[in-house]
Amino acid sequence: MRKNTARRVSVALVSLVAASSLAACRSNSSSAEHGDAASGRPTVTIMVGGIDKVIYLPAMLTEKLGYFDDEGVDVKLLTEPSGATAENVLVAGKVQGVVGFYDHTITLQAQGKCIESVVQLAKVPGEAEVVSTSAASSLGGAADFSGKKLGVTSPGSSTDYLTQYLSTKNGIETSDYTTVTAGAGSTFLAALSNGGIDAGMTTDPTIATVVSKGLGKVLIDMRTEEGTKAALGGLYPAASMYMDCAYVDENPKTVQKLVNAFAHTMRWIGSHTAADIAAEMPTDYNGGDPALYEKAIGDSSPMFTTDGRMPEGGPETVLDVLGTFSDVVKAKKDDIDLSKTYTTEFVDNVS
Repeated sequence: MRKNTARRVSVALVSLVAASSLAACRSNSSSAEHGDAASGRPTVTIMVGGIDKVIYLPAMLTEKLGYFDDEGVDVKLLTEPSGATAENVLVAGKVQGVVGFYDHTITLQAQGKCIESVVQLAKVPGEAEVVSTSAASSLGGAADFSGKKLGVTSPGSSTDYLTQYLSTKNGIETSDYTTVTAGAGSTFLAALSNGGIDAGMTTDPTIATVVSKGLGKVLIDMRTEEGTKAALGGLYPAASMYMDCAYVDENPKTVQKLVNAFAHTMRWIGSHTAADIAAEMPTDYNGGDPALYEKAIGDSSPMFTTDGRMPEGGPETVLDVLGTFSDVVKAKKDDIDLSKTYTTEFVDNVS
């Protein structure tokens, strides 16, 4: 495997709000590959729903390890803080792929669009409900959500649906608590510390920061298989790379290159320590605290698949959650064809 210290950097990191993100994508859309017959190395633009989040670290790690280059594909990574926004950019045709939650493929099918996960990066959400120190005495679990202000990334996001599922499963109506858009990272931390939210769902390294700074503690942990099964009743496949079905059909060789690269990364993660992984990531991802970042990776790494495969029974759990709380999916739940929301064809071909 070649290291990429001297080669041309092929990744564009863009931290943008929704409007500027769309503008950035337009500037790159003309370079996207249209068919495997295109001459030269294919160029693919991928939007990541928060590139510095631990749940999505395989995207940047694959670039840093040189696997995209090894496969002969030029990948441009863009970033959006919300998975819901990243999904919209894909549907608009401004990018060819998204690294985000698998559940968006189900929501989009309910809206008449065919989007499929071509490689599954995580078998569980990699998220946790954390409660602020000040609210901890009155909030010991989802059964205590009533009357509380609960933070989610954004309305209609995966964190929103999971929060609704946890509350209802524990006898609390969604109207009994207040949903607050808390974002991620610094905005989430601020909301938790200033009383804007009593608790909220987030990911590492934000989880690790909450605990280390004494801002709160983990209430419901869905970073492991055991914790996810206890909370949701089954595995909930989350981080994935999903693409428009038409693009996949028209560009199978390119998609295979991308899946090969990601699959090699998942194997690499499974055979290396959190310290090894942290050492490969951009230094600014650690927020000035390398030890805390390493801990965050260690705490969350059990969520990752080792081979890029969809976990058995996972899609059914996701459909159960969305079919209960997403108005879009609820109306079409019986018509959803899960076999069209993901494929193992390319993972099966990885050597």
